[in-house]
This record gives sequence, C-alpha cells and structure tokens, in this order.
Amino acid sequence: MTASSSASAERRTVIPERRTVVLLTGASSGIGEATARHLASLGYALVLTARRGELLERLAADLGPHVLSVAADVSVPQDRARLVHAALERFGRIDALINNAGIGMGKGHWWDDPEPLRVLDVNLYAPIELTRLVLPGMLERRAGSVVNIGSVAGRVATHSMYSASKFGLRGFSLSLRRELLHAGVSVSLVSPGYIRTPLTSGTRLPMPGPEVVARAVADALLHPRREVFAPAWYGPLSLLSGLMPGLSDLLVQRLMGLREHNRAPKG
Repeated sequence: MTASSSASAERRTVIPERRTVVLLTGASSGIGEATARHLASLGYALVLTARRGELLERLAADLGPHVLSVAADVSVPQDRARLVHAALERFGRIDALINNAGIGMGKGHWWDDPEPLRVLDVNLYAPIELTRLVLPGMLERRAGSVVNIGSVAGRVATHSMYSASKFGLRGFSLSLRRELLHAGVSVSLVSPGYIRTPLTSGTRLPMPGPEVVARAVADALLHPRREVFAPAWYGPLSLLSGLMPGLSDLLVQRLMGLREHNRAPKG
C-alpha cells in the first residue's frame, strides 16, 4: 500500500452495512436542517451540504461523528464534483441522495430580475446533475434511493420561475422512477405545501414546521413512494387544480393576495 492510499484509508470512516449513507443538499436551515436532525436520530450517516459553511459545521457538530459537512453551491459543476468526491472519500459510497436545496424569486416579477434562470439552476439542473453523478454507484450495487423535494407549486402553478422548476423536477422524478423500476434504485418525490422556513419568513399564513417534511422524507427512504405530499391534505388540493382549474385560479389568486397583504409592512 502506498503512503497516499494509506492516508486515504485512515481518513475514511468505515460504515457498517446497516448504516445508510445519505447525501443531503440545502441542509443548513429549514427543511434541510430538520431532515438532517431527524435522519441522524434514526442512525443514518450523513453528508450535509449548503453554501453557509459555518451553519453546516455547527449542525454537524451537534449530530455526531457519522456526519460530514461540505460547504458547496450545488449550482456550480465543480462544487458538485467536489461534494460527491468528499462523500466517497469519507464513507466509500452514497446510498441515498436527497435533493432538497432550493431557492425562490423573492419579491417582484421574474421579468424584472436580472438572473431569473438561477432558480432553474438550483431547483432543477442541480438535482439532475447530482443524480447523474451518484447514480452509477447505485446501479452497480443495484441499491439506492433518490428523494427529490418538490413542491405543491409543481402541481398548482403559482410563481412562474419557481413553478417551472418544480414542475420540471416532478417530471424528472416520475420519469426517472419508471426508468429505474427494475434497477434496484428507488425514486420518490416529496411535495411540501406552505411550510414554516426561511423561504417563507415573510408569509404570515398558518403553516406547519419543517419537521412534517423531514418525517415524510424518512418514510420515503424506508417505503419509496411515487409522490407524497406534506402535509397530506395538500394532495386533494392539488388534485382540485386539475379537475377544476377555474376554481383553482380563484383560490390561488386569493391566497397570493393574502400572502402579499401579510407581507406588507404595518404602520
């Protein structure tokens, strides 16, 4: 054994077969942080990534020795490659990929934003490219899981760029699931509705906390599902959008109007 290979072996943590290695993006806050904490409590080994390295390091320190934090921007190809390399260097394999990282447009119209396509880069292109990087190892072992965090906005159109990214992610997830039906790799889509996270911090609608999504993700790893809504009652609501689009237009318009009203400063 060469000196370099010996050093690499010393750095690698040996993970028993019973401890599943999960790569989770967007882990520094909100749904990602709640999911990381829940999965760690269930005994998973975790590779956590987000752009905010300090928050990641603190979270990893809280969660114990079987956690690796890698600060990265998943929309950057070099960062994606570095992330996957770091995960394999530490744990030797990636058993599950959870594509959670996501951004919205913020205030204003997408056509006034100088970089509206950045939403697609993070919410759609990055999950596709990360899946492409981890899939060969899963296919070789004939075992693995991909869980994509979509949105009810991927079923009920709301904000153009955000909904475009989530409609696309839903299509990618459902089709990839069919492509891998006999390959030993499962693909699940978890579609949250309004959840209390930093992304919805300006919204004063009643919302559950991110733990409801974390539990849905954990369940999807153990019992893969085509698509699951969190909370579950968003499922019938999204079905209504397809069956009665006119009524859905009115409901979405009222909801978005209420959201903007609640965002407005009070004085």
